Amino acid sequence: MGDRRARIFGAGAASPALRPSAKGGVVDHALDHRRLYRLPWSLPDNAVAWLEPTAKCNLACDGCYRANVDQHKSLDEIAADLDVFARYRTADGVSIAGGDPLTHPRIVDIVRMVAERGWKPILNTNGLALEEDLLRDLKRAGLGGFTFHIDSKQHRPKWKAKTEQDLNALRLHYAEMVARVGDLSCAFNATVYQDTLDAVPDLVAWAHEHIDIVHVLVFICYRAAVLEGEFDYYRGGTKLDVAPLAYAYPMVDQRIDISAPEVVSKIRERFPEFAPCAYLNGTETPDSFKWLLAGRLGTRKRIYGYIGPKMIELAQTAHHLWTGRYLAYASPAALRRGKSMLWLWPFDAGLRKVCARAQLDPHLAFRRLHFQSVMIIQPIDLLPDGRQNMCDGCPDMTVWNHRLAWSCRLEECLNFGEFVRTVRRERALPVIEPLTASEAAPHAPGAGAAGGVRGS
Repeated sequence: MGDRRARIFGAGAASPALRPSAKGGVVDHALDHRRLYRLPWSLPDNAVAWLEPTAKCNLACDGCYRANVDQHKSLDEIAADLDVFARYRTADGVSIAGGDPLTHPRIVDIVRMVAERGWKPILNTNGLALEEDLLRDLKRAGLGGFTFHIDSKQHRPKWKAKTEQDLNALRLHYAEMVARVGDLSCAFNATVYQDTLDAVPDLVAWAHEHIDIVHVLVFICYRAAVLEGEFDYYRGGTKLDVAPLAYAYPMVDQRIDISAPEVVSKIRERFPEFAPCAYLNGTETPDSFKWLLAGRLGTRKRIYGYIGPKMIELAQTAHHLWTGRYLAYASPAALRRGKSMLWLWPFDAGLRKVCARAQLDPHLAFRRLHFQSVMIIQPIDLLPDGRQNMCDGCPDMTVWNHRLAWSCRLEECLNFGEFVRTVRRERALPVIEPLTASEAAPHAPGAGAAGGVRGS
């Protein structure tokens, strides 16, 4: 699905230090979590919540982790999900995802519902159904911005067999459309596969060329659940057949252990100064980088440098102190006032470097200095003993059965009634099958409850 991020089971990607490269040898990632700012997000107090008003999508992406089902939630059910967020999570923004949210016939009303509750509505979409008239209606309803999922494995009409570099023309089409309407955040994400990893620096360069209208760039490392791999899957003490899950495959021809530090190393091959400043760690390994954030200041002609950990700490804590919420999706008006950030140079080493370079460039006196974020997401990793290294303080928690749940693994709850465990294979055990479509129908989106499992 177009807005779905591929992030499921990757074995052994937890170590951020040294690991074999795809071409052999060893890659030194040179990242130390103790030198970065640990983002303060937690389960009850976060920057974002993740709303899923539909399971329907108009694309079929290779890395999708949700089943494409032609079912929409009613406005009453969506209101109930928002009630759960209001009860359990303080958030600045609400990502409206799916499926693809633009397939929902009441999407404008949904955006309005989110905005009226005081959150920033952000649409996570593949953009296929977006027209400028609809975009303007969404803005009038209170929309705060877009995150467009565009990559080369979405099988888009008219864009099949295109490279990531070719797709920059499509990315620019949406960025310019959003800019014409104005005052909306514009982000792009792409799933990183083994055979597209080399394209990452080109996307980073493209984002720099359009730093005035592209505010965030996100890379998500590909994940999948391999049925013939090293692990079996369990609910409690019962072995499961997880083949019906959208992200389960007998075998995969792509690496499923690409790590965030590996993506950083690839970017630094072209841009040696690329410098992350903040991160979220894993639930099992404190030195893993599950969300890795870099922030840079520049013009369309030049990047002057990257902010350091203290600057992002100031931004998050000051926003929380002032509003009671951690910051998500700063407005375009704020992001184009990069020069005002330079006054904080005494507190941040990265800003001091930017400030020094800016003072030596007389042309900057007549240009805006823009801020742009680059985020790298390393989804679930399976550790050798079967433990699942999830994102600690994950922003993308959605609602299932009136409680918060990981959106990237929601299919497990819908099929088996809970998140599955992974156990390293030792012996054969009986297999329990998931519910059939008819048995699961009362629990699907549109009916207001969760799924279960036969024989439970």
